[in-house]
This record gives sequence, C-alpha cells and structure tokens, in this order.
Amino acid sequence: MTTLMFILGIVLFAVGLLFSIAWHELGHLSTAKMFGIRVPQYMVGFGPTIFSKKKGDTEYGVKAIPFGGYIRMIGMFPPGPDGRMEARSTSPWRGMIEDARSAAFEELQPGDDKRLFYTRKPWKRVIVMFAGPFMNLILAVVLFLTVLMGFGISQQTTTVSSVSKCVISQSENRDDCAESDPASPAAAAGLKAGDKIVSFDGVRTDDWDRLSDLIRATPGQEVPIVVERGGQEVTLHAQIASNKVAKKDSHGQIVQGEYVTAGFLGFSAATGVVKQDFGQSVTWMGDRIGDAVDSLAALPGKIPALWDAAFGDGPREADSPMGVVGAARVGGEIATLDIPPTQQLAMFVMLVAGFNLSLFLFNMLPLLPLDGGHIAGALWESLRRSFARLLRRPDPGPFDVAKLMPVAYVVAGVFVCFTLLVLVADVVNPVRIS
Repeated sequence: MTTLMFILGIVLFAVGLLFSIAWHELGHLSTAKMFGIRVPQYMVGFGPTIFSKKKGDTEYGVKAIPFGGYIRMIGMFPPGPDGRMEARSTSPWRGMIEDARSAAFEELQPGDDKRLFYTRKPWKRVIVMFAGPFMNLILAVVLFLTVLMGFGISQQTTTVSSVSKCVISQSENRDDCAESDPASPAAAAGLKAGDKIVSFDGVRTDDWDRLSDLIRATPGQEVPIVVERGGQEVTLHAQIASNKVAKKDSHGQIVQGEYVTAGFLGFSAATGVVKQDFGQSVTWMGDRIGDAVDSLAALPGKIPALWDAAFGDGPREADSPMGVVGAARVGGEIATLDIPPTQQLAMFVMLVAGFNLSLFLFNMLPLLPLDGGHIAGALWESLRRSFARLLRRPDPGPFDVAKLMPVAYVVAGVFVCFTLLVLVADVVNPVRIS
C-alpha cells in the first residue's frame, strides 16, 4: 500500500508539473497571438510527440519527456544586415548565430513578413516573454492563498505544550536542571501544559510570534498573564527572567547558532494547523519570495556541498537545490505520510506552488536562452532607440539577439551540467521530508 501511495504521489506531481508548464507556455501563446505573431507550435514536453492536433495555424501537442515545454514563434531573430539570411560561416561562433537565425525563419509563409516576432515593438516583445513566467507567479500565488486561507499551515500557537522547570541558557547544550539553576518564571507562576495564553501584560494576542516578542521585550518585569484553562480565564503573575535565547532575524525566523539576551518565560509552544487571513497570507508569501530570491543568489555557493552529497559522503542539506526528480520523490513521500488527507493535499499543493515560484524567478534571470534574456534584449533595443531619437541620430534598428547565441549556448551548457549534478544527487542522496 505504501509503495502504491508513493507512486500515486509521483504521478500527481507529474500532472501538476505538466499543468504548470502548459500554463507557462499558454502565457506566451496568448500574448503572441494577441499581438499578431504567428505561432506554428505549442508543445508540452520534449522528445517524440505523443499527441498533436492542428488548430488554425498552430499545432498543439504533448511530447514524451515531461520536463519542459515551448512555443515556436516565427522570426524570433532579425535577418542579417543585408536583409537576407547570411551564408553559413566556418567560424563556430558565427555558425551558432546563423543557425539560430535560420531556425527563426523556418516555415515562412506568404504574409509572415507582418507576423514576425522581432518586428513587434519592444514593449510588446517584453509582454510576450514576461507572460510565461508571470503565469507561473499567478498560479503560485493562487495555490499559496488556497493553502494558507483554506487549509492553514502548521505553526507554533499560544497553547502551552510543556513547561521548563528551570532557566537554562539556550546556548548551553543540556536539558537537565542543575541545583544552581533558578526555577523558570512559567513554573513559578503555575503555568501548565494545555493552558492557552490569551493575554500577556495586558496585551491580548493569539499569535505566537507576537507573544514571543512581548516576552523577549520584558526582562526583569513582573507581568500578568491571562490563560484559558478548562474553559475559564485564569490570571497568573510571572517575574520574567533575563536569559540568553536564540536570535531572530528581520522576518522573525530563528538564526541558528546566534544568541541574544532577552526576556524568558520558560515554556514550549504547541504546534497546530492555523488558517491565515489575507494580510497574514500576503506577509507570508512576501517572506517566502524573499527567501527564494536569497536561495537563488546563494545557488553557486551550494554547488560544492551538492557535489559532496552526490559523489562523496557528505549529507544532503534540507535547503539543498532539488530538481524535478527530487521534487517528484518528495511528492511520493507526502502521499505516504501518516497525517490527515487534508494536510497531505495542502503539502502537495504547497510543493507545486513552490515549483511555480521557482520557475518564475529562474526564468526572469536576464540570460539567454531564458525568457529574461529576451526581455533584456528588448529593453536594450528600446533604450538605444530612445537615445538615438534624443540625439537626433538614425534609428539603429532592432537589436540582434542572435549575436548573443554563443553566450546562450554557454549558459545552457552550465544549466545542463548543474541539472545533471542535481539529478545524480536526487537519485543517490535525495532530500527527505520524513
């Protein structure tokens, strides 16, 4: 049964992946058609075609390998300086440029001179190339909101899970109380497991982060604490201790290995599934987007540890880069977790949402062959044409993005090598959630 559920989780992730890719390409397709650009193909997947159907002047289809997708637009690159396709050069770099230019003019039909991608104004080309990643961002936001506001997320609450017997610095690696350790303020005040703190020092709160900040801000003070116990509210009084506790960053997250001196009450908060309101959801998503941007920037620095995890005996860190295979395995693990089905569904939706957020950020990198590279080219063309008009100089014409194809091949090669490294790590030393 466990194996069957694991396979089902992988299949469900594959479906979510295919939909995300199709949704991305639909953004490109719809805006390209809106601006009159001819699109011969809309394909989900790579490799041999499993199914296709032509409607109008576009062939729609699904290919065998569900690791990507594409649309083919006529005239992605402008012709050579003489207005014609240049002869194939013996230079390998020039050959790359002309190969790309030739592919951009495949399947030209009568009337296509008015339906070429490069002939559209730069702002239209920016919209066409941005529409794909933007569709992933929209899907990620919708899925995140569905989970946050509909299912809720597991987080610490203001309910007491356990009470510390004494005050121990969190920087000390011990749990047992010594005779010299003073009693914890929570124990001295009579706080019990199961109590729900509803008010601290006159401030009513049902948010753990807010309660934690209030406790940290009152070292050495005696404060009233109102708890809900057995259906009734009981007021306790605690003398908040000053203790060395874990440091928090600007997002309220614990900074591992760093400590500060602050107020200390001495209890562990219970965790629970809590639905978020719209404002809390927006804040949560903003934090996750910031984390994702930081992770993308830190990606090169994680390659040595990833290599060690794949080919050495190094551990696979929880925040290690993960590819499609690794994400599919996580989807399989989610399906086998011994948790309520609603939480399995919520975790699965979160996985697909995070994948779409990653697709958005990755594709916005200003590098060819990514969408961000074409956006950068269109913006550069608009900028230099604006300067030409300002300086009363001749129009420089469209920016020939094909000249950047050698760089695109290098970037693509780096991406392929990185993808293969992640694939090996995902197979031999995968990230696990259970």
